[in-house]
Amino acid sequence: MRSAIATSVLTFLLLAASSTTPNVARAQTPADSAAIEQAALDYIQGYYSGNPERMEKSLHPDLAKRIVRTNPSGQSTLDQMSAMTLVQVARMMAQRPIPEEAWQDDVTILDIFENVASVRVDATQWIDYLHLARWNGEWKIVNVLWEMRPGG
Repeated sequence: MRSAIATSVLTFLLLAASSTTPNVARAQTPADSAAIEQAALDYIQGYYSGNPERMEKSLHPDLAKRIVRTNPSGQSTLDQMSAMTLVQVARMMAQRPIPEEAWQDDVTILDIFENVASVRVDATQWIDYLHLARWNGEWKIVNVLWEMRPGG
């Protein structure tokens, strides 16, 4: 019995070793950087302008936007919004869009590796950390972790 298990494990390891290739990073291109920045801008400017279509095109349908909050007893809680919720918020913003001169929409690409990227968006009232993925050839926001600015 032990011999059969050992043989199976050894066979698996040999097959795995023979099928692996060195991890070669795909070079970051100017087109990737531009597309990543555009996705981040579509997200934040879609919110400010009340343009749900613009925001939605930047989001992966399974997006999760999360913030850590502290409840009155001092315990941390994790609040979450979905892509659908963000699109609905943008739709509500259409009734009272934020004037363009009041927008803060600074985008900083922190890292790109292969088909993933990390981005910081400095918005008027909060900071967003975005994770993007190349999804069907387009850069989409998959995760957002955010924090309110003091007094925001």
